[in-house]
Amino acid sequence: MKKSLRSVIVSLVVLSCLFISCKSNQDKTKLQVKLTEAKEEKTPNPEEQEIIAIVEKLLMLVGNSDFQGLDSIISDKANLGSAIIRDGVSKNSVITIGEYFESQKHRERKPFYEPVNEYKILINKGQIAFVWADAILHSYGVPRTNNIDNFTLIKEDDEWKFINISFTNTPLPEELKKFDLEIFAKSYAQVWCSKRPNFVSSFFAEDGELTINDGNTAKGKNAIANVAKGFMDAFPDMVVSMDSLITKSDKTRFYWTLTGTNNGTNGTGNKVNISGFEEWTINDKGFIQKSIGYFDEKEYKQQLEFGSDK
Repeated sequence: MKKSLRSVIVSLVVLSCLFISCKSNQDKTKLQVKLTEAKEEKTPNPEEQEIIAIVEKLLMLVGNSDFQGLDSIISDKANLGSAIIRDGVSKNSVITIGEYFESQKHRERKPFYEPVNEYKILINKGQIAFVWADAILHSYGVPRTNNIDNFTLIKEDDEWKFINISFTNTPLPEELKKFDLEIFAKSYAQVWCSKRPNFVSSFFAEDGELTINDGNTAKGKNAIANVAKGFMDAFPDMVVSMDSLITKSDKTRFYWTLTGTNNGTNGTGNKVNISGFEEWTINDKGFIQKSIGYFDEKEYKQQLEFGSDK
């Protein structure tokens, strides 16, 4: 009898273990399914991708202080709200977008780069969109503040326009303010699209140098700004994108592609799509000490004359 009872107990224990094991495996499977679904949900649909594109365009234009470009995507009835948080104290402000543009006319500006880490987007019947964006503002490759940006957009003449922009701005701890070469390079690409030559030269040391295709070396920020101005004048719609970044020893190669229409003074009106690279020497302060750039000049001139086939 005792032996039989012992066998029954052992069997129950085994069955319980099997049940717990199966339930545990089922729970794990359910969790994996939920995680997979969550990952799938994070992939933005085409409508959300359109919203993300215009938000990132706005952040680029703000970082480049391109107020003409901003005016084209912001409703003239829009408001701008901010909460600048310092030492736990928030300084709040609400102004119209017109007041903001007016306040920036004579202000000395510096470029910044503000990539978004996370988006939350709600689109209501394809006409109104609400966007929450967690971003880090960088200055010359160094993260400075955590910005939580909130945007409201509305369709005007079948185009999205911002009607409300608000954000909190909180300084990052000093231990997080570390130079990031890749962010520096992306910021550098962004300012080439700024129509502000001094923004490009600000990435160089005071006595920095820029040489392109074995030509004359531009020495100092003013000379480098003049080089940038030449391209900006030739291509008013110029976009420079970073293709890749390769570092070997103390040299870094920044590979880029320039696209634009040669609509400047005496321009041909043709589109250009040309790629090249700059080889940088970065100084100990995180600025470009020396840059040697190359692109296919023969191909460039041919595209100016006949246009790009890309």
